[in-house]
Amino acid sequence: MSTAPRTNSSHTEELPADMIELAGLIAALPAGHRVTIEHVFNRVTESTKRRRRILNLVQDALAQLRLDMKYLVFDLEATRRERDEARQQLEEGTNRGDA
Repeated sequence: MSTAPRTNSSHTEELPADMIELAGLIAALPAGHRVTIEHVFNRVTESTKRRRRILNLVQDALAQLRLDMKYLVFDLEATRRERDEARQQLEEGTNRGDA
């Protein structure tokens, strides 16, 4: 019988170091105790991975929002410059018409 924890080893990089350490300690327990604790540990592991995925999605969304905001500010500034130039040209044309 294997004493390795039943967590997917390819995903251990996603887990915090203390959880990896805990998995090793669980693996060292006698079989009767290990089976009881592994079920709960696996649920905690899955919820930790899920929270990490959600956090990554939120961070990506925030990064995209920041980029979109920069584009919007750039567009707003360009629009204001264009408006000010158009006003200036309109005022110059009106002043020439008055003269």
